[in-house]
Amino acid sequence: MENRSMWNKFAAVLSKRYRVVCIDLPGHGQSDCLGYVHTMEEMADAVMGVLRRLRIRRASMVGHSMGGYVALAFGDRYPDALARLCLFFSHAAADSPEKKKNRRQAIQLVKQNHRSFIRKSFPRLFRHSFRTQYPEIVKAALTLALQTSIQGLVAALEGMRIRPSREIILKFSPWPVYVLAGHRDPVLPIKEIQRQMQLGERTKGFVIHEAGHMGHIETPEKCLQLLWEFMETKT
Repeated sequence: MENRSMWNKFAAVLSKRYRVVCIDLPGHGQSDCLGYVHTMEEMADAVMGVLRRLRIRRASMVGHSMGGYVALAFGDRYPDALARLCLFFSHAAADSPEKKKNRRQAIQLVKQNHRSFIRKSFPRLFRHSFRTQYPEIVKAALTLALQTSIQGLVAALEGMRIRPSREIILKFSPWPVYVLAGHRDPVLPIKEIQRQMQLGERTKGFVIHEAGHMGHIETPEKCLQLLWEFMETKT
């Protein structure tokens, strides 16, 4: 339920030192849908297509939420094209049976009224105190989320539901991996994310105590600081 504009403020700063490429994944922003299901692997292939078009041989990749799943799939399929990987309020495990059931239910709700689904579910990604303290900021983010099409949302939910675990990448990664997590994330249990942070020698974890699932909006300064550190990590 996001597009490349979510990175605008970070890109404006990071681009002073690095070449920054922000991508609309299939079914989001200005990218068309590829089919009824967008697997993480298909979206990773689409990202690789962008890098080839731009003649970028090796990149550091940051993926938020589903974008993290795509980044993991990219690292799995194109390990030589990756320099660093950052799971930005994301994780490497597959959906649990309960989560898969929830996604199936979400798909049905989207088909019935996707705008109503987005209005109800999207604000819950923020920590509760942020929603009550900064309703206008949440509303602005919601306006962007409402631009996501029915098919784009269904295809993403289907793809996330069937994605495999890629915890093995955290265990044996050939490149540095950063895992950024929000202590107040209502979507990803912090204890589970902290477990994943301990899986590999090249995996480093950071918990932002004031953040929910939308840390780039809730705690932008801290997130930007950690992204600078991520980019300066030796490969």
